[in-house]
Amino acid sequence: MSQHAQAHFTIAAWDEQTWDGRTGRDVTGAKLTRAQVRYTYQGTITGEGTVQYLMAYRDNGSANFVGLEQIVGSIAGRAGSFVLQHTGSYDKQTITGSVVVLPGSGTGELQGLRGEGRLELPEGQQPPFAFALEYTFE
Repeated sequence: MSQHAQAHFTIAAWDEQTWDGRTGRDVTGAKLTRAQVRYTYQGTITGEGTVQYLMAYRDNGSANFVGLEQIVGSIAGRAGSFVLQHTGSYDKQTITGSVVVLPGSGTGELQGLRGEGRLELPEGQQPPFAFALEYTFE
């Protein structure tokens, strides 16, 4: 039976760099960026997450992203770490995304963790941001 984890997160650091695309040689096409981000979590999930995002921005400012995040902390008092795979988009009004716990990524008391969750962050929303994860243990 799956369990439900609720948490709030804040952005502790965001370092985004363009790595290809619109770098002065043309003004059309996708702008590709890489961002290293650090989140802090409080709630059923506590700890710190470090994620690497790859993002593609279109000319109209909308974007898609993928990322891998390692969270070190605990879920419902069980300590360890695990990796989330992120996929999502930004339509210039809302960030929407989904996360999946990578099978086999759990360590310590989080070994065997499986789960998935969704994010929806409207433009202008202030931190902390809500996050939910439905999870089980193998």
